[in-house]
Amino acid sequence: MKKIISLYLILLSLPAAAQLTDTLTLSLPEVINMARERSISARQAATLKETRYWEYRSFKANYQPQLALTGILPAYTKSFNQVIQPDGTALFQPVHNNNSTLDLSFTQSIAATGGMIFGSTNLQRFDDFDRHTTQYSGSPYGIGYSQPLWQFNALKWNKKIAPLQYYESRQAYIEDMEQVAITATGYYFDLLLAQVNLQTARTILKNTAHIQEVANVKLELGKISRNEMLQLKLEQLKASKAVGIASRDLQIASLNIRTYTGLDTTQYIQLQLPDEMMHIKVPTEKVLAEAYANRSDAIAFVRRLAEAKRDVAKAKGDNGINAMLTARLGYSNSARTVAKVYQNPQDQQLVQLEFSIPILDWGRARSRTRTAEANLKFTEYAVEQDKQLFVQQIVTQVTLFDLMKDQLQLTAGADSIASEKADISRERYVLGNLSITDLSIAFQEKDQARRDYIAALRDYWSAWYQIRYLSLYDFELQKKIDYK
Repeated sequence: MKKIISLYLILLSLPAAAQLTDTLTLSLPEVINMARERSISARQAATLKETRYWEYRSFKANYQPQLALTGILPAYTKSFNQVIQPDGTALFQPVHNNNSTLDLSFTQSIAATGGMIFGSTNLQRFDDFDRHTTQYSGSPYGIGYSQPLWQFNALKWNKKIAPLQYYESRQAYIEDMEQVAITATGYYFDLLLAQVNLQTARTILKNTAHIQEVANVKLELGKISRNEMLQLKLEQLKASKAVGIASRDLQIASLNIRTYTGLDTTQYIQLQLPDEMMHIKVPTEKVLAEAYANRSDAIAFVRRLAEAKRDVAKAKGDNGINAMLTARLGYSNSARTVAKVYQNPQDQQLVQLEFSIPILDWGRARSRTRTAEANLKFTEYAVEQDKQLFVQQIVTQVTLFDLMKDQLQLTAGADSIASEKADISRERYVLGNLSITDLSIAFQEKDQARRDYIAALRDYWSAWYQIRYLSLYDFELQKKIDYK
């Protein structure tokens, strides 16, 4: 009897399943890096980042000098045109000519005033094929300035808001990459828990089979009852069912992590158990300071207020009074040849003021201004509320992170105790000092303790990456998070 018991104790100490030879072993950081490089979410974030970059480059180009060449070349015409005579009658005269123009101009916007400096040089050639004459006309050079009066300065406000939008998009990209890490962590622990469940179910099934063989020997010796044998068979059926369910969950979790990380290998994925904890302090004040310095939401607080103030300025500027002051100095001339156009040109001067003043608008301009001012107040209140939620979320998450560290220590201790208790219970049953019911309870407690430990690991690492997401700061390396 002792030899048989010793034999089964040796069998029970063997691994539950042989290690697969074609296995890809991955750690949590490796899975996260794969997701950041290959996942659809990461690619979408990178594409959006590039789009925002080129939008910002386009915005900056609006404030640089613009040089353009325009013209009509050739402008050949052969037709009959209506010509009004001195007595008011109209005659249709044959027209056969070429009237080509070429103009080189530059413009430079002035953001501080909303005005624009402009200059140009142009040349025009007129060929009359009926009379066999050619004439040239042009302006060798000219420069001017146009200034809107009492109007909304879009250039000034865009120069304040567009950089905020661009910086906000850059930080949003970093947040998207950290969100990829959070999602990948979830898939990682889904698969890890499925693997643990399958391994546990297979171990329980194998142990149950071994114990049943021991029980058969005991039954022949009259050491146990028929009812206990039936209970043991029931436990074996339950263990077989658990293996099937765990295998299904493993396949689903494996497919999810392969799809998200873009892993196309057919190898079996074996996940490593992550470290229990990093002994890193995460002060709430530091998280808040980094969050206000790095998060896109914090940048959005400033942008939203700036946009509301811009709308007020626009409502006040668009009050119906439109005026444009334009001044231009230059030279112009006409001649039979191109060279003579540039010889002794004549002064060219222009000063004009265009304006439009509404006499009666029934309070429309005032209503727009009051609406914009009310929206500004609403935005100020909304931003203040969002700031409170912003702070509350961070404080709550830091508190949860500290709690997760404590919970992880407790569940690790419970897992160790439950495992040892199950081993002792199994030996006691073999020796006949424990009932099958108590043995089943010990196995269930061990299984649940292991699951609780994996869940605590998941909560801890999810909280860690959530801290990174909320602050965009790596407390392990003590530096801001950035992705080139």
